[in-house]
Amino acid sequence: MMFNMKLAYGDAPEPWQLGFQDAASPVMEEIIFFHDQIMFILTIIITAVLWLIIRSLTTKHYHRYLIDGTLIEIIWTLIPAVVLVFIAFPSLKLLYLMDEVIDPALTIKAIGHQWYWSYEYSDYGTDTIEFDSYMIPTTDLSSGDLRLLEVDNRLVVPIQTQVRVLVTGADVLHSFAVPSLSVKIDAVPGRLNQTSFFIKRPGVFYGQCSEICGANHSFMPIVIEAVSLDKYVHWVATQSGSNQ
Repeated sequence: MMFNMKLAYGDAPEPWQLGFQDAASPVMEEIIFFHDQIMFILTIIITAVLWLIIRSLTTKHYHRYLIDGTLIEIIWTLIPAVVLVFIAFPSLKLLYLMDEVIDPALTIKAIGHQWYWSYEYSDYGTDTIEFDSYMIPTTDLSSGDLRLLEVDNRLVVPIQTQVRVLVTGADVLHSFAVPSLSVKIDAVPGRLNQTSFFIKRPGVFYGQCSEICGANHSFMPIVIEAVSLDKYVHWVATQSGSNQ
């Protein structure tokens, strides 16, 4: 078990949370930027439309060309088209960025079970690291732990490293999702899906299964602990020694 890092960032869900969790990967930063851009455009549109509605309800006399005519038809056709262009290009850029597969420095296999996750580090030859990750029951939580989100064995990865995760399911459909890293991919029995992420800073990142998979669907959290390369190498050596 790695040391319990204090949450200096919003890397876990909070009560009454409306916004995103803090970004820890470049892709998540782009998603938040795109969201803010869309919200800015929506605010302008909603304000303008609301003003027009209020004016039409409170004004008895108005020019007929404001509701009927070739010019107004052209205007309210072109403006939405321009708005869609401003939305479409950043959206396409983000979609291609999320689908880009970069040569990974580390590959991890994640297997969804009813109702826990199993992880495999198989890049180290015969010293394959394998372990199961179960949710810690509420009665066993320590002070400061997060209910329904803590696990007995965290998925440990190095920062500033391209990590690939191969995801599959052992029984039914599951979904491997970690919001702070913009990771969400289905775990399908008999099929390997892959996703990747690049974590920029140390931290503990929380996720959950995002596909209804049975009675205990809500009790198979995902915890990724990102550490420096030196600490990761030490962890690998410790795990390899304990498996022998």
